[in-house]
Amino acid sequence: MPVDKFAGFTQSPADPARSIFDVNPSDTTDLPEVTNALNVATPGTLRVTTLEGSITDISVAPGYAFPVRVTRVWATGTTATGIRGLV
Repeated sequence: MPVDKFAGFTQSPADPARSIFDVNPSDTTDLPEVTNALNVATPGTLRVTTLEGSITDISVAPGYAFPVRVTRVWATGTTATGIRGLV
């Protein structure tokens, strides 16, 4: 197993992701973890609920980690696909 020289450090939202998970947009279910960023495979819109509770649409492009802390990605209003949550 590789040595992680940073294992003893506290993670902040500005740090690189330690985990990545597939996001299945849903109008009724929150994400399993609050994200530090989102990444998509195809460009489009994401309707999200932010950590502070705002519901808003954001435009995203593939290949980038869009830094946003969200608790939900909505099915309604979301057109981007291949969504990944970075934490």
